[in-house]
Amino acid sequence: MPALDKLNIFRIDSVQMRTFHITWLMFFVCFFGWFGLAPLMPTIREDMGLSKAQIGNIMIASVSGTIIARLLIGRLCDLWGPRKTAVRLLVLGSLPVFLVGLSKDYTSFLLFRLAISIIGGAFVITQFHTSLMFAANIKGTANAIAGGWGNLGGGVTNMVMPLIFAAIVGLGYTKGEAWRYAMILPGLMMLGVAWLYYRYTQDTPEGNFDTMPRAGKADSIDWSVLRDWRIWMLTLAYGMCFGMEITFDNVAALHFVDTFHLSQSSAGFWAGIFGFMNLFARALGGIAADKAGAKAGIKGKGWLLAAMLLLEGAGLLLFARAGSLGMAIVAMLSFALFLKMANGVTYGIVPFLSRRNAGLVNGIVGAGGNVGGMLFGFLFKSDHLTYIEAFSYIGVMVMAVGGLVLFTRFAPKAKLSVVTTEDAPVMIS
Repeated sequence: MPALDKLNIFRIDSVQMRTFHITWLMFFVCFFGWFGLAPLMPTIREDMGLSKAQIGNIMIASVSGTIIARLLIGRLCDLWGPRKTAVRLLVLGSLPVFLVGLSKDYTSFLLFRLAISIIGGAFVITQFHTSLMFAANIKGTANAIAGGWGNLGGGVTNMVMPLIFAAIVGLGYTKGEAWRYAMILPGLMMLGVAWLYYRYTQDTPEGNFDTMPRAGKADSIDWSVLRDWRIWMLTLAYGMCFGMEITFDNVAALHFVDTFHLSQSSAGFWAGIFGFMNLFARALGGIAADKAGAKAGIKGKGWLLAAMLLLEGAGLLLFARAGSLGMAIVAMLSFALFLKMANGVTYGIVPFLSRRNAGLVNGIVGAGGNVGGMLFGFLFKSDHLTYIEAFSYIGVMVMAVGGLVLFTRFAPKAKLSVVTTEDAPVMIS
């Protein structure tokens, strides 16, 4: 059964489309476990008496474990296949989600937050699995839609978790008890999707890795791929876009509460709008990348990525200088659009860099997003910087990286109409 060259999102009668829908759903649910605590941080801060520095450490921990997880999971996808890797990650990752409610102080909460962060590795599985199911002409679009709809979980989480919290409080529990019980739901969701993944997906259109010894399974790592500077530039770029996305998911509710004096539910709603743009914005980036690739090859995709990063950085600067809630929302929507499109464009390039080590490359670039999120977390932790100043500094950094990407040559040196090597079947000019 060949890879699909068309994406019909309303069908599930083929293994490719079933896998597509289950793999984005898997990442969507993982976001509930990964960031379910973020919109509840105003309550958790009060319940545990957390300082700004401690909240910063928790933010850093929430993305740090994902760095190692994404590198490891990329390799496991090459060895085990995405199906087995996904099921094992979901089951293992649900444990700290269920147990975080047992934390009684800052230290135990920090450790649980670090353990939960491994769930963020699910993104690599989504991108790896989708790349196996679709033909080259549609990979960028398929990856972007799957990644975007998965990231949509971040927005829905910000909106829904405060409502779940409020419902539990309405049942007579204290606020300190309610945020703990609220995390049981994401754990159950993860176990449910683990069953769906095991039952209804397979590794490739032809079958599973363990029954197809030569179906792309890599028995050893080709470390020469690490000499490809294009991978490291995409890693840096992804740190600026996805790194900012998960940072904003972490701090948005607190920022809206502290700066504009919103309630926890209202702050969660506006933070959720940011994530909700993944419904279309990341997909728009993937579609634009495929069109740019068709017209100008991989260098066209590079120019598009640079433009998105420059516009994202400009939007962040506007957000930092917003003097009212209304202006902040408008600025947030502007930088969110370009940020999420940049996510999609990045993974419109990644699948073409190395076929033999696709999982490893997906993992490296994906980990770059979390490295960015971790480093940005130090800015929000500092007692010498306000959140507004931190957003300003990040905006400048994003624009600087956009400039570097603009002058980066993503196309191989040899100019051929079509490159059909084993590692990089990609059209260039």
